Amino acid sequence: MSKTSVLVYCGSRTGKNEIFAQEAKRFGKLLAENQFRLLFGGGKVGLMGIISNAALENGGEVIGVIPQHLVDREVANPLCTDLRVVLNMQERKVMMEEMADIIVTFPGGYGSMDELFESLTNVQLELHHKSIWLLNSQGFYDHLLLQLDRMVEDGFLLKENRDKLHVASSVEELINGIK
Repeated sequence: MSKTSVLVYCGSRTGKNEIFAQEAKRFGKLLAENQFRLLFGGGKVGLMGIISNAALENGGEVIGVIPQHLVDREVANPLCTDLRVVLNMQERKVMMEEMADIIVTFPGGYGSMDELFESLTNVQLELHHKSIWLLNSQGFYDHLLLQLDRMVEDGFLLKENRDKLHVASSVEELINGIK
């Protein structure tokens, strides 16, 4: 039986609250301990680097997918079990989503939001049926979740599609949800 691949979208920065880095480290460790394969954006910086290094340090399998321009800027994590270099960000997103069994979004910025919403759009359009999770640590995504509820309330988003986004408030709740 092959391992389940968990795609993690997250910040290329660590953020100002140390809890995000701590949770990234704990999640990487838990992925490895639970025999999940980590699939991520291939960077050695920010939460990406923390999650991938924690998985690797605990014997996990880690696949990074990174565009050549970021390799050129020396932000690729050379320790990955498998590092795949692609032409651009679009190719990266397509490859990662195709390889994933489960999709998780940690705190992050524009890139994480872009990836999350593209995955949600693809599940809404039935281009895939993968489980999509959001780590709402420290209430980081509270306002986003309220906006999604408003989109349902105002008729721009069907409740059945809103419900395709699963939310966990802790790393432990998240790992138990994806098991």
